[in-house]
Amino acid sequence: MKRANYRLPAYLLVLMNVLGFLLVFMANDYQLNVLYVGLGMMCLFLLIYSILVVCRMGDKFLVLIASMLMTIGVLMLCRLDIVTGARQIVWIGIGGIVFFATYTIYYNIRFWHKMWFLYAALGVALFVITLAFGKTVNGSKNWIDIGPIAFQPSEITKILYVMFLSCHYSKSWEKPFLRVSPMYMTGIVTYVYILFLMLQRDWGTILVIFSIFIFMIYIYEEKKWFLWANVGAATVVALIGYKFLYHIQVRVGVWLDPWADVSNKGYQIAQSLFAIASGGYFGRGLGNGSPHYIPEVHTDFIFSAICEEMGVFGGAAVIILFFLLFYRCFKVALNAENQYNKAVGAGLTLMFALQTFIIIGGVTKFIPLTGITLPFVSYGGTSIVVSFASLGIIQAISAFEDRKGAEEFEQ
Repeated sequence: MKRANYRLPAYLLVLMNVLGFLLVFMANDYQLNVLYVGLGMMCLFLLIYSILVVCRMGDKFLVLIASMLMTIGVLMLCRLDIVTGARQIVWIGIGGIVFFATYTIYYNIRFWHKMWFLYAALGVALFVITLAFGKTVNGSKNWIDIGPIAFQPSEITKILYVMFLSCHYSKSWEKPFLRVSPMYMTGIVTYVYILFLMLQRDWGTILVIFSIFIFMIYIYEEKKWFLWANVGAATVVALIGYKFLYHIQVRVGVWLDPWADVSNKGYQIAQSLFAIASGGYFGRGLGNGSPHYIPEVHTDFIFSAICEEMGVFGGAAVIILFFLLFYRCFKVALNAENQYNKAVGAGLTLMFALQTFIIIGGVTKFIPLTGITLPFVSYGGTSIVVSFASLGIIQAISAFEDRKGAEEFEQ
């Protein structure tokens, strides 16, 4: 059986780093710090990639595709602010360590499917801690400060939630708890999580978690009435929320007509649309755009900045890279023989896909905007580290099957 050539994408990644950072170096008035960041970036990726190849740690394309996305993100961050770009490199280095740690732990422990109660309880504990000690940023109380480091516990909760659902949908957890069947218990835990997120005003995470729940029901649940019952309940709750919650009314109103209050509430999405339109097909070129006019451009709206300076084709390249990442992750999930690993792989891939759809759809006014980051591209320590942790789990799942396949091939 002929194996796919994974060296060519690695060469392309090196070429992409060299050309990209040289362009940013020239665009930033020949600041040597840009080259230092680029060199650090390339060394990190080559180190991670070399360890994967030498240690035969599963699918090589997952990290290569994620590295291409991170390269585009760091290039744009360096263009916006070299200090922010340098900080992102530090977070990528920490994320790389977390990636290998997560891989090692997940690969060597074989009773993940038995701990559904622990996943649910840890998620609730993180929500309680956030409500008790968290701070409010941009209207959402979803940040915790530990000394100089701030992180979002809800990002960790998403992984725990996927692992919790996988216990039921892999048929590993079939016994009722307090006379409540696992099917109903997944619904109870989901709505408890949503209630906590509503108290935190974290609408983006609500959308991600509930969408994962709906898709997992659609994929696995034999009783389709449970799917439609939850869709119906979500519709009713959404209508009630729109009727009585001012924050949701503002988001929907801005989505429907940002020009009605373009200097205030609609300013952010209007500037995003202006930036995307001004880039045209080929972009204005690195350093020639005006992405600073967009509030939160380095986090929520980095895709708009990419489209402005790299063009619609640059934005399309980012979307294609995400599609390739989702394809490889789903392939890992489908090839997994262990049903729990299969469900976890599918759930984490859905998490990546839904976050990408929600944020790109939001900044292009396809759907109402919610404040979440673009995986592997946006600036943010929690986002990068948790994305690496999720990828480490999928990498471990791929390693199970890759090493089995290698043993069969040698025999």
